[in-house]
Amino acid sequence: MGTTLTAISLQGLAIAVLPAAVVIGILFRWSADGKTAIIATLRMLVQLLLIGYVLIYIFETDRPVFIIAVLTVMITIASWIAIRPLQKKQPQMYFNSLVAISIGSLPTLALVSQFVIDVQPWFSPRFVVPLAGMIFAGSMNTVSLAAERLQSEIDNKTPYIEARRIALQASLIPITNSLFAVGLVSLPGMMTGQILSGISPLVAAKYQIVVMTMLFGASGISAAVYLVLANRGVRS
Repeated sequence: MGTTLTAISLQGLAIAVLPAAVVIGILFRWSADGKTAIIATLRMLVQLLLIGYVLIYIFETDRPVFIIAVLTVMITIASWIAIRPLQKKQPQMYFNSLVAISIGSLPTLALVSQFVIDVQPWFSPRFVVPLAGMIFAGSMNTVSLAAERLQSEIDNKTPYIEARRIALQASLIPITNSLFAVGLVSLPGMMTGQILSGISPLVAAKYQIVVMTMLFGASGISAAVYLVLANRGVRS
């Protein structure tokens, strides 16, 4: 099996954007939020191209303090993005998001990197940064869904305990669907990338099991912590 991936040209990147352009066109045609979709897509393009260059330098560092700083920036931004959909934003909500994502993500990152993969040295950026990115993003999305649904239920006069249950279940729908579909409907990005790089499919499958369980655990814990902390402002 070959181990060399084909380099993607700028023309190839442009072609890959076409499906996204179709969705943006539909959003505008239906008077939905097409502007936000354009901004998000452009930001994605710029951010990924920039981080592609930045990671070259991050992966070469041998200073743990620098990696800790990178993780701090990542989790700070993730916590802010998590509350973006909320209409009634308050400073306490950002604090709740930051605490929730930290509690759900950091222990999971430590568990996987140090006791499952046994990363050496412990701060090795080539392993820690990508793992942290997956975990922070999963927790961010789940907290965002939980926060939005909780606010919606509370606005509809749903008692807190019931609203919390509904919000947690709703926030876990995407990751739960992924657990059902993985291997049958989809081959996730990490597994696909490893297979394309020449790694044994069985080895790739084991890594993907680790990824899926860490995402489910970190996301669920983060959402639950956020919902518990949110009780301070929405007692019924």
